Amino acid sequence: MRTGYDLELVHLTKRYGDTVAVRDINYVFTPGTYVCLLGPSGCGKSSTLRMIAGHETVSEGSIVLDGHDVSNLPPAQRGTAMMFQSYALFPHLNVRDNVAFSMRMKGVDKAARHKKADELLELVDMGRYADRLPAQLSGGQQQRVALARALVTEPKVLLLDEPLSALDPFLRVRMRTELKRLQRELGITFIHVTHGQDEALALADEMVVMNNAVIEQAGPARQVFNAPKTEFIARFMGGHNVISYQGAKVALRADEVKLGGTGLPATVTAVEYQGAHVAMTSTTEAGEEVLALVPEDAFYAAPKSVGDAVTLSWDEGRLHRLEA
Repeated sequence: MRTGYDLELVHLTKRYGDTVAVRDINYVFTPGTYVCLLGPSGCGKSSTLRMIAGHETVSEGSIVLDGHDVSNLPPAQRGTAMMFQSYALFPHLNVRDNVAFSMRMKGVDKAARHKKADELLELVDMGRYADRLPAQLSGGQQQRVALARALVTEPKVLLLDEPLSALDPFLRVRMRTELKRLQRELGITFIHVTHGQDEALALADEMVVMNNAVIEQAGPARQVFNAPKTEFIARFMGGHNVISYQGAKVALRADEVKLGGTGLPATVTAVEYQGAHVAMTSTTEAGEEVLALVPEDAFYAAPKSVGDAVTLSWDEGRLHRLEA
């Protein structure tokens, strides 16, 4: 299987009446990578994914895959496959026939389509459930079947629409590992829509953060987290404080804030134990909220309570200036 097909969005726009859901976005996805498309509800991420899949029409602009404009092709002819949040398995077909369904529609003979379906079920570790009906499977198992069914068409790009949102937290973490493994094994581009920052940081080689119908920032996951460009990105990615400093807005990671020393006076407003560290929120004299993630043993060596006066300090070099 040849890997790494170029996917490019060119001046892509989506309107619903007077509402612009996606505004003139240009982006080239790095071939063969795990991409997370994230942002708050209503930012345009799902509309973008659905346009790539062919489930939404393009108002303006184009979608170019492997050098071909696929904007007006039906979903089955684009070289993409979509895995939905709801899994959408056929209840009356067993697992093998669910996976083989698109091949049946194309007239592939039974032996060949079953062989291919069985190979994919092995890939997602569901081979032993081939004869079961969807109702006899857990949510996580149904998801693996849906994944095998999406991959059976040998897509150039796999599109995933909030695929983990229906799973419990423990299973979600396990499925993240599985998705990452599959993407590496297959070597194709995965574009995964999520509103979960943790999920995106855990999975993404490349992160595309949308806000108000445009891409606000994109790049390697660590870069987006450590060097947010705007106040929106710093707040949305979490783990950062946005404070006014020498007339500018700066971002400062919450784990870089230290207690004590000479620094900024503040009053503790909340303390939350989180296991390895304690999340302590305090308010400065200027009325700005600052979150400090203090290692557990350091915090309990000199514990603080709500209402206590504290001094906050940090290394100047760790402040990251934001664009206005």
